[in-house]
Parts: sequence; C-alpha cells; structure tokens
Amino acid sequence: MDFSTKYLGLQLKNPIVPSASPLSQNVDTVKAMEDAGAAAVVVYSLFEEQITHESGELDHYLTYGSESYAEAINYFPEPNEFYLTPYQYLDHIANLKKEVNIPIIGSLNGVSKGGWVKYAKNIEEAGADALELNLYYVAANPNVPANIIEDMYIDTLKAVKSNVKIPVAVKLSPYFTSMANMAKKLDEAGADGLVLFNRFYQPDFDLDKLEVVPNLMLSTNWEMRLPLRWIAILYGNVKASLAATSGIHSYEDVLKVIMAGADVAMLASELLANGIGRIKEILKGMARWMEDNEYSSIEIMKGSMSQKSVADPAAFERANYMKTLQSYKTLL
Repeated sequence: MDFSTKYLGLQLKNPIVPSASPLSQNVDTVKAMEDAGAAAVVVYSLFEEQITHESGELDHYLTYGSESYAEAINYFPEPNEFYLTPYQYLDHIANLKKEVNIPIIGSLNGVSKGGWVKYAKNIEEAGADALELNLYYVAANPNVPANIIEDMYIDTLKAVKSNVKIPVAVKLSPYFTSMANMAKKLDEAGADGLVLFNRFYQPDFDLDKLEVVPNLMLSTNWEMRLPLRWIAILYGNVKASLAATSGIHSYEDVLKVIMAGADVAMLASELLANGIGRIKEILKGMARWMEDNEYSSIEIMKGSMSQKSVADPAAFERANYMKTLQSYKTLL
C-alpha cells in the first residue's frame, strides 16, 4: 500500500502525525513514535505568554484586576508551571532534529503580533521543518467586533510568515461566523496549511478553594465530526494543506478524514490513553481496509467524500441537517 502524502510541502511516508502534546517533551518518546510509524511530530506549544513574561511585558496582564475579585485572577499560569523556558524549547527542537529522521514541526501559541513572533525565526534556526501557529483566543469582550478578531489572526499570521521561510500552518477554532471565509482569508494571507480544529477547553470552579481550575478531558471520536465536516467543505476551495485533529482514535477515523480531503490526521488523546503502539495498529488497520476495498494509495481516496463537486455546499449542509433530525425515530 502507498501511504505517502504531502503536507505543508513535506513528503511524508503516511498521514499519521502526533499532534502537540506532552508526548513530545521527551526525545526518547519522540523516537518511539517514529519507530511506531509516525510520519512527523508536532512539538508541544511555546506560548506567547512564556516569551513576553521573560521580557517583563506580561506584568500588566498578571496584575490587571487584582483590585477586584481575587478568586478570578488565578487564570494565568505561573512561570514555573511551563515545561521549558523559551530557550530550552529551542534546544529541545535542535536535539530532536539530531535524534530522529522524520520532520519536526514547531508550535507557537499566541494571538497578538507583538515581539514574540520573532521566536518563529528562532524555531526555524533550531532546525524545525515547519511551524504550527496555534491561534487560540476567546472573544470575551462584547465591545470588540468580529472583524477586529479576524484581522488580528490575519496580522499575526503575516507577521510570523515575514520572519520565516519554512512552511507555516495555522491551527484555529471553528467558532467564526463564516468559517469558510476565514479559512480563505488565511489561505490568501499565506498560510501553507490549516489545522482543524483547536479543542475548546473549558475550566471548572473549585468551590472549596474558590479557584478557577483546569479540567482537561481526553477527546472522544465524536469530536472528529466537526473537522470532518469542515475539511469536506474546504477541500478544493483552498490551496493550503488540510490537517484534521481532535477526536481521531482509530484507523476508520483516519480513513474518513482522508476521504474528506485531509492530507494528514493528527492525534494525541488516543496515544496518551492507549500508548504509542497504537500508531502501528492504526496503520495495519488502514492497510487491511484498503486491501479489502481495493485502494492502492492514500492519494486515490483523498477528497473522494468531500463536497468539491457540490454546486451549493450550504444547501447541501441544510438538507443534511434536516435529514439528520428526521432520522431519529422515537417509540411514541
């Protein structure tokens, strides 16, 4: 079977790419993922706040609101809660490039176009083959209109692109009024790839300590439906590579997102829950299915279930919405 695919201009041996997670914090673990069959690895994110905190630029945000509700100001992590400092992060990428043969994709997590974007160049110089720009921002201020948020994303992408020559993918959330238009804007602004989607992490309250606490739960394959839908809509409408992430746990999930039009399938929760060996098992499952269904390569099936040939995708989605609601039959 020919599992090869191209993502961000990189020729990969297969579409399985472990996404940014704690698994990439250790060189031996990344080597183990390579041995299990991973085609590339996205390193965990370096945050804008880490970089700006080192330069003292984050003091305003850490102290803003301190005269109001003390219970609500613990949402920013302390510096010692990050795994590595920015300089250690660069050293880690350099070490990974010495130890593994698969592409290493760095990750920057931020939203503004401040001085932190210069670290994109540092990541490139450390040896990263590509960069994933993780744009995670919750538009909580009711006085900020949508176009301002969208422009901020575009400006940040352009700032990062102006600093590097390696390909840049944008990882974003699905919560835009016109997701397809936002994808097109990022594509036209120079994004080499789109990673769909960022999970929407929602904190909890500790009623005993009166604190805001993180509450991270691993994904389930139901979450794969959202990137599956949008990749099927975007395939053929943007030049950028497409990566599916969130909710990918099995070989069936991988095959589905490839048929929707994804170039790669990114996964983390499945590996965290059931071990790195799952990569090899997923590849074996893909091979069996492709042989049984007479597919000789990934490229043949890519986009075969997309909406590329649908004249009006919005009408198609509306019809599917109604059909889905009508498909549930009660016992009444």
